[in-house]
Amino acid sequence: MIKRVIAVVLLIVGIAGTAGYARAAGDPVRGEQVYQRCAGCHSLDANRVGPRHRGVYGRRAGSVDDYRYSPALQRAEIVWDEESLDAWLANPGKFLPGSGMGYRLKQARDRADIIAFLRRESGR
Repeated sequence: MIKRVIAVVLLIVGIAGTAGYARAAGDPVRGEQVYQRCAGCHSLDANRVGPRHRGVYGRRAGSVDDYRYSPALQRAEIVWDEESLDAWLANPGKFLPGSGMGYRLKQARDRADIIAFLRRESGR
């Protein structure tokens, strides 16, 4: 019985540890490639249909001075980090109803990689 309890605890700890690792383990090199899907509307350094992304990691949502955001993003009290970017990229309309972005990244790996890329580029 004790062996069974220990096995279950180790399994739970292993699964929890793996979930956290998967989010933290984004690959910025692959993320740069995946980011090309975003290039129709976004750029690192220029506003397009969507706002520029350099510096997005750690920035308050809706705060690029020379970009016109939806009212929902203007009012949002969100700071872009792994958790908020992951939720946003997974389903922007659900994360922040009334926002203008409709594109979704369904694959967790793609989201983690783009987030790692954006984080790297935000520091440059």
